Amino acid sequence: QVQLVESGGGSVQAGGSLRLSCDASGFTSSSICMAWFRQAPGKAREGVAAIYPGWGNVFYDDSVKGRFTISRSNDKNTVYLQMNSLKPEDTAMYYCAADSVPKIGGNWFLDSLFSHWGQGAQVTVSA
Repeated sequence: QVQLVESGGGSVQAGGSLRLSCDASGFTSSSICMAWFRQAPGKAREGVAAIYPGWGNVFYDDSVKGRFTISRSNDKNTVYLQMNSLKPEDTAMYYCAADSVPKIGGNWFLDSLFSHWGQGAQVTVSA
């Protein structure tokens, strides 16, 4: 059974940093795309970043480019989202998502394609 467990959310002032972690277990394949999504109150869930197997296969939403970094542990079981220069508009519930690369293809930003989700981690950025 696939499980995704997030940690690391919290509250920070604008300009600060936080790091989210997502521990994954239960996958039978190594060809897994892992992504971070976020959902602010009253808004649709949006893709933030994704990482595919292989070196350098990372993608970001334009709103976080240059500020957020997605990475993966050597054993590929943990994915991180390092968030720097945080802004109040980054305030949201952040979710880790994962599914097979053949299923996701290049559409990492489409939450409807992902079958596996974490419970969410709240990130609050104050002005």
